[in-house]
Amino acid sequence: QNSWNKTSTMFYVDTAGGSFVLYDFDPAAMKAHVAAAPELPWNGEPQFSYSQANILYGVARREPVFEQYDVAKGKVSEVNDASKCVKLQGSDTGHALTVSADDNRFAATLGPQQDKNYLVYIYDRAQGCRWYNTQSGEIGGQWGPKGTISVPDRFLMHNARLAKSGKFVYIVRGGGPGIGKGWVVWEIDTLNIGVCDRGCMGHHVMGYSHIVGASGMNHPLNVWSRPLTHLADATPIISGLEPAKDFWFDSHYSWNNDDPSDSAPVCFSTYRPTNPDGPGKPLLVTGPWQNEIDCAETDGKDSKIWRFAHTYSTARNGFWSQPRGNVSQDGRFFMFTSDWQDQLGKMPNGDKYRVDVFVVELK
Repeated sequence: QNSWNKTSTMFYVDTAGGSFVLYDFDPAAMKAHVAAAPELPWNGEPQFSYSQANILYGVARREPVFEQYDVAKGKVSEVNDASKCVKLQGSDTGHALTVSADDNRFAATLGPQQDKNYLVYIYDRAQGCRWYNTQSGEIGGQWGPKGTISVPDRFLMHNARLAKSGKFVYIVRGGGPGIGKGWVVWEIDTLNIGVCDRGCMGHHVMGYSHIVGASGMNHPLNVWSRPLTHLADATPIISGLEPAKDFWFDSHYSWNNDDPSDSAPVCFSTYRPTNPDGPGKPLLVTGPWQNEIDCAETDGKDSKIWRFAHTYSTARNGFWSQPRGNVSQDGRFFMFTSDWQDQLGKMPNGDKYRVDVFVVELK
């Protein structure tokens, strides 16, 4: 999610209890302090607006209502109630709200829970609602063509994300039975579903008209850029990679700094899941780009990788100890989670080592 505001003067941090805390950030002094802890009954992580520095978006926890929060005024207002557009089950709610770069289009998954959600729900401020049922293959709503998709794929969802252009949704399959392999992309204004049929491993991130992510082929940084209208047309963004002996690290990507031409560097954090777990034990490193914060060129002029920092994370202390990162919208800062090689102390229950949030300036 986009956890930085437009001017890099505020970000949020999730808490273990499911709420979040807003921090004011001084980009010149690299200092942060708590601004507020809004008591908002939102489900999962919110998203800052790409166009307004003081607006944060979220989806209600108990019912599929999209809301916006003005951090300057402390005011909440409703954007859209999905239950007024589409028939839902009593246990259905909204998850993983994402917003287009112009704040005009919203997307979320609807259903009982992650890996069992079945509806991609789109709200357009001018045109109203539109939806895609991934279990039945039906597409409907208040605008655009209605009908059944032509590909045979049927599945429940792990998650879905909206492109910055607002024209595409990247959908990751969930657990349980289903037809098809790999992830899919829905071109929202149409009935077109693009299916990833090769190099579909790993995590991905979207810009305006392209999707970028690891291919799972030959090397962990064999990262492909694909046009969202033609997923088979994949182009490696990093050249000269020799085949790896094993897949020794994983990576998470962030592209909140992207421009409409999809030419801004994509940034990522890497980790090795077999790192030793113990205070101060050296992390396993057999080559460059492991346990690091890096960015890669996407404009096609070269295949440069900028190496900015080490993550110092074992990635052995739960979900957030994997150094998941988030680049600021201006591309100046990268925020990530880390257990700092088990040197932050134990969690209150004494079971795992603590995880904190760190910010590195990309210079």
